[in-house]
Amino acid sequence: MGFRVRLENSGRSFEVEAGETLVEAALRQGIGLPYGCRSGACGACIGTLLSGRVEYPGGLPPALEKRREAGDQAVFCQAVPASDLVIQVREVEQIEDVPVKTLPCRAQRLERLSPDVMRVELKLPDNERLRFLAGQYIEFLLKDGRRRAFSIANAPHRDDFIELHIRHVSGGSFTGHVFDDMKARTLLRIEGPLGAFFLREDSDRPILMMGGGTGFAPLKGMLEHAFHIGLQRPIHLFWGARTRADLYLHALPLAWAREHPGFTYTPVLSEPAPEDDWQGETGLVTDAVVRHYPDLGGHDIYMSGPPVMIEEATPLFVAHGADMQHMYSDAFEFAQDVLDKIKAKA
Repeated sequence: MGFRVRLENSGRSFEVEAGETLVEAALRQGIGLPYGCRSGACGACIGTLLSGRVEYPGGLPPALEKRREAGDQAVFCQAVPASDLVIQVREVEQIEDVPVKTLPCRAQRLERLSPDVMRVELKLPDNERLRFLAGQYIEFLLKDGRRRAFSIANAPHRDDFIELHIRHVSGGSFTGHVFDDMKARTLLRIEGPLGAFFLREDSDRPILMMGGGTGFAPLKGMLEHAFHIGLQRPIHLFWGARTRADLYLHALPLAWAREHPGFTYTPVLSEPAPEDDWQGETGLVTDAVVRHYPDLGGHDIYMSGPPVMIEEATPLFVAHGADMQHMYSDAFEFAQDVLDKIKAKA
């Protein structure tokens, strides 16, 4: 038995089949609900439940545990309807025209950008292209049924390949394979594009971007797209890393700052090494943002990187005037089997 869901904002509705989550059902029917990690962790898909009931077969999602005081909120990527629903959530119209595909591909080129970051370029079959929005991600479909998600680091106009920035994770079998065993022309299988983290081109608000580590990857795609289409809005990129080596493409945003008058770049190191001879900003990248912008009202804010960075940034930025309706995030989560290995070693 299925249920019907009505979107209060637009009046549109869609059907949800038994056992299906709201996000799964909406995407199947061409309705763009926002989502990010699809694991219930990042909170990108949270909306308001105006009427009806939902259940969480996998247990209460992590993003909701932090919002226990808001009883009318639901994590739509994990929520399964237990009745007809009326919900309130910001729709993402542009996703409707971007089909999700399952495709074979080959690792065309591997380039080590730092000791623990590899640039991987994927080549699709000659008769295929992956249409995507700048900032979205793909998932590798592994032979044992597991999935691994990575953000697309190139812009849509350069769709002859898919660029990924893959960081080696201790205990990660897939990232270990990328760094130790993967060769050019290795055959892989992907699904995408996925995610509701993309550049909102119809806004006229100035843009702030904050990346942590390889969270730079989707922001790179967004920026290259913005420059390509001639977006005439101020853009300020903050890139946080531990040491200078972790700013693995530091020269690229420096070049953008020289070439594009409306673009500003601020790198921030949390633990610069003595040999870095770092003269730039230090500390937490979140603190650097509010030092530069004590009033964040009126900005579109894009955040990409570790969940803890985004969790800390959200209330901090709201306290400095940011509007939640104009904050977009992409939290990079470890896969569950990697988390299990890390916990076992602790």
